[in-house]
Amino acid sequence: MDERNKPRSPNAPSRSRGHRDLKAFDLAYKLAMEIFNRTKTFPEGERFSLTSQIRRSSRSVAANIAEGYRKQQYPAMFSSKLADADAEATETQVWLDFARDCSYLSAENHRQLMSGYEELGRIINGILASPGKFAPS
Repeated sequence: MDERNKPRSPNAPSRSRGHRDLKAFDLAYKLAMEIFNRTKTFPEGERFSLTSQIRRSSRSVAANIAEGYRKQQYPAMFSSKLADADAEATETQVWLDFARDCSYLSAENHRQLMSGYEELGRIINGILASPGKFAPS
């Protein structure tokens, strides 16, 4: 069994998983995977346009959060990466609107995904408002 997947004793000290421990990263990753699954049913003609764009922007949110986490010791870079993540999340919301308006995404799926991105925006902006809380000690 791979060392990372071995069950640990409940009394074992917890190990940090880095950016994967961040609520913002976890939510961004889950939303990107949900978009990946939802876009599987988009028309073939959208493969290199809407499907590609929405998948790229949604994945970029999680990637920018992870990159920002690794740049915590550089406050300006940390904030810049999180601002990029927020911008990519906003772009993803625009693509979600297009997907709904083109009838590729149901109103309910659109509402659920938009709600997730609104929550993610609040989390990211909360971090940006107090970046010092996330600086390495």
